Amino acid sequence: MARIREAVRYRVPPQATTVGRREGGECVVSLRGAAVRVGGRTLWSGVDLGVGAGEFTAVLGPNGVGKSTLLKVILGILPTAAGEARVLGEAPGRTGHRIGYLPQRRNVDPSLRIRGIDVVRMGLDGDRWGVPLPLPSRFSARRRAARDRIAEVIDLVGASAYAHRPLGDCSGGQQQRLLIAQALVRGPELLLDEPLDSLDLSHQGAVAARLGLICRAEGVSVVMVAHDVNPILPWLDRVLYLAEGGAAAGPPQQVITTQTLSRLYGAPVEVLRAGDGRLVVVGGGHGTGEGGGHGHHPELD
Repeated sequence: MARIREAVRYRVPPQATTVGRREGGECVVSLRGAAVRVGGRTLWSGVDLGVGAGEFTAVLGPNGVGKSTLLKVILGILPTAAGEARVLGEAPGRTGHRIGYLPQRRNVDPSLRIRGIDVVRMGLDGDRWGVPLPLPSRFSARRRAARDRIAEVIDLVGASAYAHRPLGDCSGGQQQRLLIAQALVRGPELLLDEPLDSLDLSHQGAVAARLGLICRAEGVSVVMVAHDVNPILPWLDRVLYLAEGGAAAGPPQQVITTQTLSRLYGAPVEVLRAGDGRLVVVGGGHGTGEGGGHGHHPELD
């Protein structure tokens, strides 16, 4: 039995073309009329969202509307107060082993000497403990498969050139790629990602482009909380916009519009496209800006 548990722990995912696919086209994440309450306050309600296999979805909205709370619902950490939530065909919280999660990024101590490749390896066997295996076991087929998988995901995120450097010597964007590889190494069907706002816009775009590639290459569904949609917009399949306790979901070109956001906020909102293609949202009524007044949305301009 111990050998069976060990083999499962080191399971190498199946072919990339099959990872994340759901039979019968079932959604990887499905919310129907979902609502959540925290501290007696309803953060959002009436949320309808269906995320398909291999789709890249962004969760948008001003601060304090419950974007990160949505990820907690998907993970099963918080229950819904109304409606229905299904994740990978089951109730939230029952499929954690099939989900990769990147929490909000924190600064890494520059003196940290652990190598990037070792950080990725922790995603595969970080729950193991005890004395090392005998030397012959280190060259077993299972070990070789694990090494191959680690190298595969490092290459997939574009981190091969610096994976053997100490993590503290890597830039913020390089660290983020290595952490994505760590979350991917066990072959999850769903990847949840917190904000990239610790990175500059160019690095946000680069990481988003890599996530878009991963969606297609491994069939992994990605749900990312985003404060600025512009760096990731070219790779998005759909967005969920939370505001004023309500929500709107669908393709970006259908949701981030003057009509949809005006309806969501219950006040005039205008969506403009700048000369460089960036979206700018201008609110004529209350509640559309970060401070509850008039102006633009930092997460969209």
